[in-house]
Amino acid sequence: MDKHIKELASLIRREKNAKMRIKLLALQHFIEGQSRSQIADYLKVSRTSVNKWVSVYLSHGIAGLADKRRSGRRPGLSSEQQRQLADYIVRCQSHCDGHSVTGQAIQAYIARSFGIDYEISTVYRILNKISVS
Repeated sequence: MDKHIKELASLIRREKNAKMRIKLLALQHFIEGQSRSQIADYLKVSRTSVNKWVSVYLSHGIAGLADKRRSGRRPGLSSEQQRQLADYIVRCQSHCDGHSVTGQAIQAYIARSFGIDYEISTVYRILNKISVS
């Protein structure tokens, strides 16, 4: 067990990610016999977080503590995609005999070209952002 604590201390010193370092410190204190409440107080985190980290560690090891990829909000159009969209709109307007391109047509183009399904309100926000009306 002493060897395990030394390896963990070495890992903590090398860890650059602050969140991971806190998780590893919590594990070190747990292995040393401190209660989960004491660990939470010492590290200024919730007891629930300490419980979760210890449980993950016990079932999946240290590798289980790594942050998982988060789904979150999808990224917007890149600068290149915005330029491509503006070019598309200008081309369409020049071929439409003065008629404007509809929001629904632009929405369909974005979905088809970039694989992103935006709400129509978001399409209009993008058009405002790229100064196309």
